[in-house]
Amino acid sequence: MHNFFKLISYIKPYKIYAFLNLFFNILTILFAIFSLGMMIPLLKLIIGVEGLTLSAPIFDLMNKDTWLPNLYYQMSLMIQEHGAEHVLVLISVAIIIMFFFKNVFRYLAMWILSPLRNGVIRDLRNAVYTKFLILPLSYFSEKKKGDLIARATNDVQDVEWTIMGSLEIIFRDSITVIAYMTTLFIISTKLTLVMLIVLPVAGLIIGKIGKSLRKKSLIAQNMNGVMLSFFEEAIGGLRIIKAFNAIGYSKNKFEKHNDGYTKVMISVFRRGDLSAPLSEFFGIVVMAVVLWYGGKLILSNDGTMDGPTFIFYVTLFSQVIPSIKSFSSGYYRIQKGTASAQRIWEVIEADEEIVEKENAVSKTKFENSIEYRNLSFKYENDIVLKNINLSVTKGKTIALVGASGSGKTTMVNLLPRFYEANEGGLFIDDINIQDMKIHDLRELMGIVNQESILFHDTIFNNIAFGMDNVSEEEVIAAAKVANAHEFIKDLPEGYHSHIGDSGNKLSGGQKQRISIARAVLKNPPIMILDEATSALDTESERLVQEALENLMKNRTSVVIAHRLSTIKNADEIVVMSKGEIKERGNHQELIAKEGIYHRLHSMQSFKD
Repeated sequence: MHNFFKLISYIKPYKIYAFLNLFFNILTILFAIFSLGMMIPLLKLIIGVEGLTLSAPIFDLMNKDTWLPNLYYQMSLMIQEHGAEHVLVLISVAIIIMFFFKNVFRYLAMWILSPLRNGVIRDLRNAVYTKFLILPLSYFSEKKKGDLIARATNDVQDVEWTIMGSLEIIFRDSITVIAYMTTLFIISTKLTLVMLIVLPVAGLIIGKIGKSLRKKSLIAQNMNGVMLSFFEEAIGGLRIIKAFNAIGYSKNKFEKHNDGYTKVMISVFRRGDLSAPLSEFFGIVVMAVVLWYGGKLILSNDGTMDGPTFIFYVTLFSQVIPSIKSFSSGYYRIQKGTASAQRIWEVIEADEEIVEKENAVSKTKFENSIEYRNLSFKYENDIVLKNINLSVTKGKTIALVGASGSGKTTMVNLLPRFYEANEGGLFIDDINIQDMKIHDLRELMGIVNQESILFHDTIFNNIAFGMDNVSEEEVIAAAKVANAHEFIKDLPEGYHSHIGDSGNKLSGGQKQRISIARAVLKNPPIMILDEATSALDTESERLVQEALENLMKNRTSVVIAHRLSTIKNADEIVVMSKGEIKERGNHQELIAKEGIYHRLHSMQSFKD
């Protein structure tokens, strides 16, 4: 239940709604008890159990035994003055009025709880989405995308329908059970104590089944996350699935997992469905005990219980049974929802790793240099970078080259703190980037990746992404620098054309030029270019390369290059191999060395 109580902490901003719900529920229960309580004088009047009470009895508010005699006395005076039929009408009208107000307050209790229930779920969704945005990239490399989406959607939805849906039951029925049981104690302490002997047995059995339900539900939720990953991978890799005739293979793999998930869900539903009949059975057992012992008290003629009072007691107890039944059903639902809540907390409470210091330095200008000082980085147990020392002077272009897996991309990912160095440090103007405000650090940089990352939105919004109050003239100017204006203006809706999911309505070169326009509009002093032309055809590469050259003018640039012909004019070329810097120099110097760079250049020249 630990995860459940953590979820309840989200109620704090909505506590006024919780108090109002509590207030309306109390009024509902009071009117319910009083309306049912009117049955006693009504029954006495109808069956004429007792004669009229014409002498005023003693009244003591603290003594329950004086309450009914005084009610009978007032009723007797009214019968004597207006007749029994008149009193019968008054009691009937009083019962109707009380039931009316009971249901009015019952509706108000549910109405006032709606903002709480939906507000908590909204805050939970916000918390999960925000956590996704701030978690380090390494977190997502370890998780399946489909499973993470399942946690943010299906699991949150499940919490809404199970735990939050059960709050109405918990708030209402817990108060109902307490109030009704207190009333039953007042009516007959002996009979109620006998009844309570049976209830704990039912609670233990229900609790044990609920615990097993929670375990099964957690397994089911994890399997559902994996199943969503199958869908996500199938949609993203459909071209490969078809090309390799792997439809049957993929289908069989999915169906095998789906069959396992179905079996677990059958078990979950069977355990959940057991709650209602089990609760009803124990309710009937307790009711039988009440009827037996209550009848015994009446037959004993010891004055502790009479017929009308017993009928009221049984009627009141019959109202307790549905509340206990709902409470146990709500408990089952909470156990099922707790499994989803646990998966949500695993995301919300995940270690952020990249954390801004409390007294972080604000830095809005880049003035001198970027320096890697004795920097090392490893991913889990794999060493990626070893003892890197490199200085990038302001206004210079540094190119990183080397075979795949040599550590080039990791080098640039450390710069905006997508990852954190294990040893050494990375400095901008002699300030360790770990001492800087993360927002300020990333504001100094623009990034163009090998794979263009665009959003399902308009071209305008993709270029102006992350920036407020951007004019169309500024976006057009950035697009012109990126060689993108010509093709954008020919689109049916120009800059307000939607580009589809991940920009799939555009070609690779067009997407890349929009990415460059986005970086141009941001106008950062430091540019990071991660193999921005490697996946393009010759014509697109020429246009993108021109755009990149425009982008790098008067900026400090760190370029990861796959095609060496694109970085011949770099101020310095750094050759990486197995996480270490092996060679440094300009193009001519490295060719003259006849080392790694010379070999790579010769291989590419031969291919060309």
